[in-house]
Amino acid sequence: MKFRELLETWEKSAAERRTHKAYLVRLPMHDAAKLATLAEMFPGRSEQDIITDLLSTALDEIEAAFPYVQGSRIVSEDEQGDPIYEDAGLTPRFQSLTRKHLQTLSAEPDEV
Repeated sequence: MKFRELLETWEKSAAERRTHKAYLVRLPMHDAAKLATLAEMFPGRSEQDIITDLLSTALDEIEAAFPYVQGSRIVSEDEQGDPIYEDAGLTPRFQSLTRKHLQTLSAEPDEV
């Protein structure tokens, strides 16, 4: 999700399953002021919702920013028949570790 899409989502309402674990952060003053501004501009969103959405969007963007590093193994061919090599960069490891942690988090019992 891009930040533009996030703003469009805020104008609607969306809920996703949340972890039981809370993450405590202390914001720089200028960021806290911006957070309060967004909460005022989008009164249907709590500051916690905004932080969650911003973090989710930032994580999507950092994953997309990992550079592709051509590996040595051919994994497919494109439309012209040229080889497509595996990504030997950070993306596959990030995705693999994300799946591992998602499986762990998903196995936790739902809070009542």
